[in-house]
Amino acid sequence: MAHDRVRVAVLGASGYSGIEAVRILATHPFVEITTLTSEHYAGREVADVYRHLAGTDLPAFEELRPEFIRGRADLAISCLPEKVGTPVVVEMVKSGVKVIDVSADFRLKDPTTHRATYGVDQLAPALSREAVYGLSEFHRAELREARLVANPGCYPTGALLALIPLIKRDLIDPASIVIDAKSGTTGARRAASVEYLFAEVNENFRAYKVGNHRHTPEIEQEIGAVLGREIALIFVPHLLPVTRGILTSIFMKPRAGTTEDDVRNAFEASFGKARFVRMLKPGDLPELRNVRATNFCEIAAVLDRRSNTLIVITAIDNLGKGAAGQAVQNLNLMCGFDEAAGLLNAAPVP
Repeated sequence: MAHDRVRVAVLGASGYSGIEAVRILATHPFVEITTLTSEHYAGREVADVYRHLAGTDLPAFEELRPEFIRGRADLAISCLPEKVGTPVVVEMVKSGVKVIDVSADFRLKDPTTHRATYGVDQLAPALSREAVYGLSEFHRAELREARLVANPGCYPTGALLALIPLIKRDLIDPASIVIDAKSGTTGARRAASVEYLFAEVNENFRAYKVGNHRHTPEIEQEIGAVLGREIALIFVPHLLPVTRGILTSIFMKPRAGTTEDDVRNAFEASFGKARFVRMLKPGDLPELRNVRATNFCEIAAVLDRRSNTLIVITAIDNLGKGAAGQAVQNLNLMCGFDEAAGLLNAAPVP
């Protein structure tokens, strides 16, 4: 099928999510990258900063000037930090440029929850209410009509893909959910911080922000939307001494009479035709290396009769399905392309 090429800008293109989006879009069959912004590297060629992209035809990094972007882009992927990007996104949307925002600025619908989570008021509450939550597998119809997409966080993506199919079929007790998630260090963005130095992370493994991680309200919001009521759950994040990837283990109590077939049928109903969710066969378990640098999610479920506990494990790449990959998947849906366009690369194993 022939397509007109869509002009795309990546804002904040030199950060981890931004440069991953550039890497994916550089070989996308229906995309022309017209603008790459970076306040730190403005005026420099991309390959001078990221040599792995040498030989790729890309525009140089430039300062962020919304008035210039409007005439050169049909769609923008904003990888700007929270609060910083909101005014730019608002201006882009008003001018007719579709936007996929990778920050958390537009994810939370309730202004009170947003302020409690991020310590500031929402700068554009009306636009936040309009934004489509970009968990691709569950919001395809809305994404096709969206002008602003709030790309999910990486931890919520790994958890919600596991939980929503089960909650939709009422196979578990939602109040029993415990989420144990482990992320690589790129989940903390490309910024200097003592706690992420090599000597602090290497040969170490630790939990952090237990009970107050900013992704907890996001997960609760989306589960609550499926349930039709508010819910509180336990979420414990950990930092792995690896570069990229999230392995999520979720523990919950099944409803009386729930069987292994019920669980598998729930996932098949949600993901039977999904391009990027792999439901593993019994006995196989997700591994980070199988999804590294891809947009895929691996899922496995184990029903432990001895303890009457359902355990679901997922693996995603936090920069792929957890950020830039899902942003491109959402771009494809918004633009009417094949959902998998530019995204079917296999993981580099070993």
